Amino acid sequence: MTVSNVTQTSPATTNQLASALGNDQGLDKNAFLKLLVAQMKNQDPLKPMDNTEFVAQLAQFSNLEQVMGINTRLDTLTAQGQGLQNTQVAGLVGKTVSVNGSSVSIDGSGAAAPFGFTLAAPSAQTTVTITDSTGKVVRTMDNGSHAAGLVQGAWDGKNDAGTTQLAGTYSVTVAAKSSSGAPIPVTQNGTGVVQAVSFATGSPELLLDNGLTAPLSDLLDVQTSPTPTTAP
Repeated sequence: MTVSNVTQTSPATTNQLASALGNDQGLDKNAFLKLLVAQMKNQDPLKPMDNTEFVAQLAQFSNLEQVMGINTRLDTLTAQGQGLQNTQVAGLVGKTVSVNGSSVSIDGSGAAAPFGFTLAAPSAQTTVTITDSTGKVVRTMDNGSHAAGLVQGAWDGKNDAGTTQLAGTYSVTVAAKSSSGAPIPVTQNGTGVVQAVSFATGSPELLLDNGLTAPLSDLLDVQTSPTPTTAP
């Protein structure tokens, strides 16, 4: 009598593993358990998985489940924190703020347009220049001397001849000098009332009544009153 040779069962192929997973291709804990079952079904009967290896794989699945649980909880905390931050930022609507920027907008009615700048050192002379969209200078103002830090001012919307300018966005340029005539570094700021907060870009952006749009990271100061503290 002839005895046929025992045919060795091959390990699970890629297709067999994919079939075991079905539509669950995310490789979560359930997917790993399905892979384990498929591995056991297709293991070499002459070299079956030993107990130590089996227990080690089960331990890996347990660790995986714990890590996935931690990730889920962290995602929940992150979402809650983002929601809290958005609520706090929305509370800025209606408040006067200063942000990094060098533009102001006027409506042509003669209403003052607030602006701001930060001096790196005390100034003995400070000059503010207003230019229109074409680069033409419409107003030059002597803003006097100031201590180092944030300075707030306002432009009345008129040119050097006292004529009210048309509605639009204008650029503000600040130049400061010390008592010795040396130039002082200036960081220019825009000041306005927050009319809205946008989350369209994924991070909060402040929309000011002077036409400026600034990310929350550019926020420098929040005031309780829209009235500027220093006027030219």
